Amino acid sequence: MTASKKDRALANDPRKDRIMNLARSFNNWRKYRQTCNELGRMSDRELNDLGIGRSDIPYVARQAVK
Repeated sequence: MTASKKDRALANDPRKDRIMNLARSFNNWRKYRQTCNELGRMSDRELNDLGIGRSDIPYVARQAVK
């Protein structure tokens, strides 16, 4: 099998799609957790300056991932 045929075979491999989805999901989770942690360390006053309430942190973090 030549390199180009092998590349095409890997491009159509459903396992690659599953791995890519898993990697994307993991990265999105990391971004969500990082945003939650960073906002959670802020004081109520700092959050208020940004127009965010403490109870809004999970929503804002989800929006940051999209």
